[in-house]
Amino acid sequence: QVQVVESGGGLVQAGGSLGLSCAVSGRISTIYLMGWFRQAPGKEREFVARITWSGGSEYYADSVKGRFTISRDNAKNTVYLQMNNLEPGDTAVYYCAGRTLSSYAYWGQGTQVTVSS
Repeated sequence: QVQVVESGGGLVQAGGSLGLSCAVSGRISTIYLMGWFRQAPGKEREFVARITWSGGSEYYADSVKGRFTISRDNAKNTVYLQMNNLEPGDTAVYYCAGRTLSSYAYWGQGTQVTVSS
């Protein structure tokens, strides 16, 4: 099994920055990549960014490209999401998830990010 725990959410004004962390433990060898997702009230969960666990290859949703940066520290088994120039539309619960070769099988409990205008 794999455990995923997010932290770092909070309240920030528009234009501000916030960093999220995702601590991963357990059978990490089963993980191919880590992703960040978010879900705003009344909306479906959407993909934000992902990074491969070994090579560090990154990919972003168009809505956050140029503002968000995903990174990982393999020594600490931690994935980060640095969010800059935040907008009210970024308000959501942010989830970290571990993907095996077949699916996003491991999910955290989520952390709330609120951006005030």
